[in-house]
Amino acid sequence: MSWGTELWDQFENLDKHTQWGIDFLERYAKFVKERLEIEQNYAKQLRNLVKKYCPKRPKDEEPRFTSCLSFYSILNELNDYAGQREVVAEEMGHKVYGELMKYSQDLKAERKHHLQEGRKAQQYLDHCWKQMDNSKRKFERECREAEKSQMTYERLDNDINATKSEVEKAKAQFYMRTHAADESKNEYAAQLQNFNAEQWKHFNNAIPHIFKNLQDMDERRTVKLGDTYRSFAEAERRVIPIISKCLEGMVSAAKAVSERKDSGIVVESFKSGFDPPGDFPFEDFSQNLSRTGSDGTISNTPKGDGRDRDGPPGSRLDPKHTVGRAKNKLWLFGKKPKAPTVEDFSHLPPEQRKKRLQQRIDELSKELQKEMDQREGLNKMKDVYEKNPQMGDPNSLQPKISETICNMEKLRSEIHKNETWLAEVEGKQSSRGDRRHSADNHNPAPQGRESPEGSYTDENSQEIPTPHRRPSPAQPSQPNPDPNEFDDEFEDDDPLPVIGHCKVLYSFDGHNEGTLVIAENEVLYIIEEDKGDGWTRARKQSGEEGYVPTSYVEITLEKNSKGAVTYI
Repeated sequence: MSWGTELWDQFENLDKHTQWGIDFLERYAKFVKERLEIEQNYAKQLRNLVKKYCPKRPKDEEPRFTSCLSFYSILNELNDYAGQREVVAEEMGHKVYGELMKYSQDLKAERKHHLQEGRKAQQYLDHCWKQMDNSKRKFERECREAEKSQMTYERLDNDINATKSEVEKAKAQFYMRTHAADESKNEYAAQLQNFNAEQWKHFNNAIPHIFKNLQDMDERRTVKLGDTYRSFAEAERRVIPIISKCLEGMVSAAKAVSERKDSGIVVESFKSGFDPPGDFPFEDFSQNLSRTGSDGTISNTPKGDGRDRDGPPGSRLDPKHTVGRAKNKLWLFGKKPKAPTVEDFSHLPPEQRKKRLQQRIDELSKELQKEMDQREGLNKMKDVYEKNPQMGDPNSLQPKISETICNMEKLRSEIHKNETWLAEVEGKQSSRGDRRHSADNHNPAPQGRESPEGSYTDENSQEIPTPHRRPSPAQPSQPNPDPNEFDDEFEDDDPLPVIGHCKVLYSFDGHNEGTLVIAENEVLYIIEEDKGDGWTRARKQSGEEGYVPTSYVEITLEKNSKGAVTYI
């Protein structure tokens, strides 16, 4: 069906319909724009969520539990999923919204051109009609004037009192009006013929052609909408395979969670290597009492494994103190300031010390290999320069080679030193295991207990350990760790809660290990108050923790900070 033949008289309605079509196309374009903005915001929120829960600590400090690794894998897959949502938004913006807006501008220009042609054709037809109407009215007017002049001439011709000149004058006027009427009649006939011809052209050629162009434009708009509907769906469907892989990766990460591996990692991470505390001996304080056979007193010595547990009363520590000390050492959830790192890790339990030493040896070995590779490369370059002097001076490489050799020697020395410490730890563990095995076989009474450092000491000479003390502000040095406090390795990874904040009044270089480098006007978080030794434990905005001189900062403690769980 053609608009030109079926709707030849519906110019105004077609004008409204084509305008509605363009408005509908722009409305759909607005819908696509809002949809892609939703996709962009969704992807942005997903990426922010992933960034929020991604680990911010170095990889060496990250937990190695399968549950944590799987969670990080899920975060990576979710980040890739967010990337696919961004791809969907980009496809919709480029292939749907962008094309729709460009096509809308083209449609507006084309519609305007066709409507202008239609209006021009209508204006020309109206002009022809006006000319024909004017000639018709002129012909009608001239005919009336001719009739009047004829009636006047006939009246004067029949009047016997009229003079001959009056009759001749009326006759001439009648002939003139009749001639003018004939000319108006011919003009009117010509204009009518011309208008009929133009009207036929208008309704059979011009208007059908213009309406056909409008029909083609509207049909192309409809086809374009169908294509963009398809592109809208294709943008989503193209990313489905990749999104499926992301979801499969999340499922695989969930399957990788192993409770046995995590339990093994806990043992590996926190195993101290110490033996469990032995039985406490029975201390008989009634030995100095005089008894007679008639008393019939029976010793209240508890029945046990038959071992002799007697000993001088002054040769034992207070059992309550010993129990409290052992409990303090093995309590997993204690919150104490972590002891600063010692070069040989002697502050750690044997098993953890062995692990850290082996880790350092591996790192030093990797650095040594890099230096050896660098030296080999420099030697090869030197040989090339010697064979081809124009490429460079061989002597210019000698300082670098010497520096590399020096670094290699330092690394070998460090490796040897750490291997010596490692052998010492392994030897102590071996000898301690032999002693424990021998003690289990012979079942003797335990006369001494193992110290936290792994050596055996007699309980007669055992003393209560000196409490942990930190340096005073006047001597800004590293806080001295208690050599018996190895339980810091058993603490959980959660940071200490924030109890206040402080503003730095004076800069502090923090040369000593365990202290913080602070700058004037810097704001820190307080996580442990000064205990009277002039040092306050603080945390920087970056998460670094350490001690700062109390006199160097202005402290403001939070109200009701007890029990607060505010983390940075």
